[in-house]
Amino acid sequence: MKKRVVLGMSGGVDSSVCGYLLQKQGYDVVGLFMRNWDSFLNNDILGNENITQNICPQEQDYLDAKAVASQLNIQLYRIDFVKEYWENVFNYLIDEYKKGRTPNPDIFCNKFIKFKAFSDYAFKELKADYIAMGHYANAIDGELFRAQDDNKDQSYFLAQLSPDQLKKVIFPLANITKPEVREIAKQLNLSTAMKKDSTGICFIGERHFTKFLENYIPAQPGNIIDIFSGKVVGKHIGAMYYTIGQRKGLNLGGYEKPYFVVGHNLSKKEIYVTNDDHIDYLMSNKLIATNFNQISKEFNFANLTAKFRYRQKDIKITLKILDGNKIEVCYPNTEAVTPGQQVVIYDGNKVVGGAIIDKIYLNNELKTFL
Repeated sequence: MKKRVVLGMSGGVDSSVCGYLLQKQGYDVVGLFMRNWDSFLNNDILGNENITQNICPQEQDYLDAKAVASQLNIQLYRIDFVKEYWENVFNYLIDEYKKGRTPNPDIFCNKFIKFKAFSDYAFKELKADYIAMGHYANAIDGELFRAQDDNKDQSYFLAQLSPDQLKKVIFPLANITKPEVREIAKQLNLSTAMKKDSTGICFIGERHFTKFLENYIPAQPGNIIDIFSGKVVGKHIGAMYYTIGQRKGLNLGGYEKPYFVVGHNLSKKEIYVTNDDHIDYLMSNKLIATNFNQISKEFNFANLTAKFRYRQKDIKITLKILDGNKIEVCYPNTEAVTPGQQVVIYDGNKVVGGAIIDKIYLNNELKTFL
């Protein structure tokens, strides 16, 4: 009997081509479309340009997934995880912003929705032997590796998965590039062949982000202060809406050099900024991270690199594993390492694990204004 694979079909070109590739490999492929966000139920009004459209983007994605499933003769199911997404992903995102940190919802979306709620439903209700996702990554014997396509590699977003989760997942795009995916879709005449990739917040989509956050965190206006001179240089509508290193959206015109955010004080409702003359305010060379999820048990401590955000080039590091699922990471002076983001540790192409950045230091001095 063929092994059954339940494929997450999002209505995009990547998951569409995954369906074809899995069939070609001899699997019995079943599609499952997830609906994880309800704009009206979740008060997603401000910052949502799609709120007045006749058909919301998620419904269009479902129609696209149905069309591809029909073309490939794949049975497609649909499931709602709106409650699970709100409780496990979105509440975390809002709580982190309220603390003045910058979370990455894609990481928890993968951990709790795609590889937990989806996985549970696929194995229990649809009798899957494996699940499959259209991520650019590779899973081998419970370990996680980068994809062949360096430009699209998404292993960063999967670093909170456990070995048990990874043992039952197939990534059909592990050894294929995005241009090749597009070409396969064109050759098959799939309806999603030229569809643009989804962007924005995981399962929510593109939003005017500051306006979007105002739906859930009331505006708290305050001063923007030049951290070097101590002078007030502008006003903001909420310190928690801005992230370290941010240059756009400050509305600080008329100055000789552009400003960027280096910190904030939520209790005083202050944002601290400076310009490129004082780039050292953005620098750090050590961090402490919590919730360390160690995927690989065997790795070379002398060969470790890390990413502090997606699409960043690897940085050579030294790693100490501390008590209580904490790690200490030391690295050359680097800009805008940000509490709330994830640090992912690599040994070559293998993912050692990931952790949430909690504190950052420059020359052993804690950066407290973050």
